[in-house]
Amino acid sequence: MEFTKVTALMKATALELAILTGHLVLYPSGIVAERLSPAPVPDPAPAGGPDPDGEVRRVRATGRRPVVLLHGFVDNRSVFVMLRRALLRGGRDCVESLNYSPLTCDLRTAAEVLGRRVEEIRERTGHDEVDVVGHSLGGLIARYYVQRLGGDTRVRTLVTLGTPHAGTTVAPLADAHPLVRQMRPGSEVLRELAEPAPGCRTRFVSFWSDLDRVMVPVETARLRHADLVVHDVRVSGIGHLALPVHPTVAAGVLEALDADGSAVPDAGADDAGDDDPGTASVA
Repeated sequence: MEFTKVTALMKATALELAILTGHLVLYPSGIVAERLSPAPVPDPAPAGGPDPDGEVRRVRATGRRPVVLLHGFVDNRSVFVMLRRALLRGGRDCVESLNYSPLTCDLRTAAEVLGRRVEEIRERTGHDEVDVVGHSLGGLIARYYVQRLGGDTRVRTLVTLGTPHAGTTVAPLADAHPLVRQMRPGSEVLRELAEPAPGCRTRFVSFWSDLDRVMVPVETARLRHADLVVHDVRVSGIGHLALPVHPTVAAGVLEALDADGSAVPDAGADDAGDDDPGTASVA
């Protein structure tokens, strides 16, 4: 058993190093904000003249809900190259990435930026709701927007990948950065997110990996909140950087976004009760 664990860890570490190398190559391409999707043609005015109210008519929504991708700490949109392709192949014709400023020192500020981007997307596409996928810190930023800034009326499904919902203790020397301190257990931001959120409308799906060395302990990436509709999916055999890259995770994300009502994805695995609600093995 120990040999099996060591072998799995070695494979995951090798994969992490390979992904890190590739990401460093792609990183410069993600610094500049992406080109926005074109807006659909607005609804035509009623027969016989313009709108009775004299207002510009909103564009008619087409296709599935837009998806917003939100990167993690000291990262940018280039981390989602593979996931973006998978979502587009899966029928999501509007997939956009948001780069928040690398100088951001408060995730609440980034959450406000996300809120403005969501409003812009709604206006441009005609959709009332969007879906959001957040990697690591990006998941916390999106969760803050949903729970604390009224984003639950705008976000249908929030998928988090390796997000420190309960805080992580990794790299204690990094506490000099305010964002890192906000990701520590018991931080003011995490205490805010732990407060009651009655009536929150957004569905949450959190993917967490048993070999994620950035989440300490690994279970911190599981979302636990009495007022939220949550499904946790355990991914086995990969690390933190692989979560937004691996095809098995991408398939699970697509399933999560396509689920209707209270349906939840299992990423190819059977539910195993409340303590282990889903496992996707990619070893």
